[in-house]
Amino acid sequence: MTSMDMSKRRAGGRAGRLAFVFLLLLGLVGTTALASAAPPPDAGRAAASAGTAVEAAARSAAVTSAARAAVNAAAVDRARARWGDRRLDEVSFLSTHNAFTNYEDSRWTSVAQSESLRHQLDNGVRGLSLDTHWYQKSRWLCVISLGSDCYPSDVYLCHGECKTFAGVTYALPRQSFHGSMQTVVDFLVTHPEEVVTIFLEDYVSAQQLGDSLSRVRGLDALLFRPDAWKVREQGWPKMTDLVGAGKRLLIFSDEPDREHLGVMYDKAWTVSNYWSLGDLGSDVSCVSRWGDVPLDRQEPGFRRLFTMSHHRNVPTVINAALDNGTKLRDRIDRQCRPAAGGRDPNFVAVDFHRISDTSGHTPASIVAELNARD
Repeated sequence: MTSMDMSKRRAGGRAGRLAFVFLLLLGLVGTTALASAAPPPDAGRAAASAGTAVEAAARSAAVTSAARAAVNAAAVDRARARWGDRRLDEVSFLSTHNAFTNYEDSRWTSVAQSESLRHQLDNGVRGLSLDTHWYQKSRWLCVISLGSDCYPSDVYLCHGECKTFAGVTYALPRQSFHGSMQTVVDFLVTHPEEVVTIFLEDYVSAQQLGDSLSRVRGLDALLFRPDAWKVREQGWPKMTDLVGAGKRLLIFSDEPDREHLGVMYDKAWTVSNYWSLGDLGSDVSCVSRWGDVPLDRQEPGFRRLFTMSHHRNVPTVINAALDNGTKLRDRIDRQCRPAAGGRDPNFVAVDFHRISDTSGHTPASIVAELNARD
């Protein structure tokens, strides 16, 4: 074989090998492209699983919604059995004066109640009076208290200046307003047929109060706003309507510039008697707290809520034992009901609400009697 033939054969072999390699590479590229274009072996199962998860979430949401509707319907049924068709201004609630000054929530030495806010609610109290004050954090108090009074600036519950006398004008641990309101909201969430009212003796700005309320989880869903219900034009709603709508928290303040927060100005929405029975507990007259808003105030299409205070200048267990039974019952019958134009009080506020005289009449039983009246 000539050298020329050998060269041709070698060239043909190289060309064949090159063609084979090219075809092999082309096949690999095609396989890779097809593999990338085709779904992985588990893609169908993953897509099906994703669809199943979406369907399961939808079913879970539907079940949750149905459960909530069932809870709400049951709550409305209980409210109807309890209140019938009566409106808010036609029922009475047990309330506590200076509810935050108690032996359980903080180390108070001068108290108006024995139980914590939560225990008061658990034991039938539905109106709580709270005093809001602004506390500016103090490095000096933090140092002198050896670290036990190192609190940030915030709205707290104090009975006077928040820095003056620990245990008397404030207590440690300090009781934040938003924390106390969270206690109320948490109670309402677990008791969907109940309505609670807060009365603020307010010493903070609207901005400070609003910032504090904004930190209360779940408050907006529960907060009753009278303008949304057209209370001025249509009157107060039925108890069953409040429960059905979930708007079961009312807040009143003695300051007028916070209606935009859902906090009602009490002088615009209520009538109220002067708060004190006097040092000796002998002043059982029922006169208005505000000279220009008589207890029998009449307004077209609207009736104010009637808040009745029944406690002395200085709260003590002994005073409560003298005041909270027959005296309270007789005062409502003979003084406050006539002064209010024949209507019962909607809120009856006392000190030491579980203490009374030996008559068998307690603040809770007296309120129950008022609700049993036609």
